[in-house]
Amino acid sequence: MPDIFGYARAVNELLLDPFRHDAWATRELLAVCRPLTDEQLEATTTGTYGGIRATFHHLIESEAYYLGLLGGTSPGWYREDPELPSPIEELERRAADMAERWEAFLASGPVDPAKPVVHTDFESDAGVLIAQVLNHGNEHRAQIFTVLATLGVEHPELDGWAYGEATGRYRST
Repeated sequence: MPDIFGYARAVNELLLDPFRHDAWATRELLAVCRPLTDEQLEATTTGTYGGIRATFHHLIESEAYYLGLLGGTSPGWYREDPELPSPIEELERRAADMAERWEAFLASGPVDPAKPVVHTDFESDAGVLIAQVLNHGNEHRAQIFTVLATLGVEHPELDGWAYGEATGRYRST
């Protein structure tokens, strides 16, 4: 009989880097946005979710929602005031909280990618929902990049290679 639980643990461990990258990228981008004025944080452009602060708020709130759907623990701040984007410092705190919650969720036991996730609006396999979590973060960070570009603010490289360099696990030769 195959070692299903050993395999599942290995899959969870493999997911750590994508989730750590996701958290790192959000943290790095929030740091770039910290010195922006309120006017800059409210700036938007065509094809984006909305202003920078509102987009971060949506991204982090959505992570809390997705984690709850997967069976993890949603934070107490989730849905406190979903319509009001928080100050950058609060968004940084919430992003750090979500990073810890994803780590705990992945360490809590095997995630079955075929586990059904049923909600009032949809049904999905857990693996598809995890793909959505990671894609959602990338999409909205890219939208923030677009707004920053219209403001003339340079954004950091946040791809997998930059994450690898930042963590000392990738070196160009």
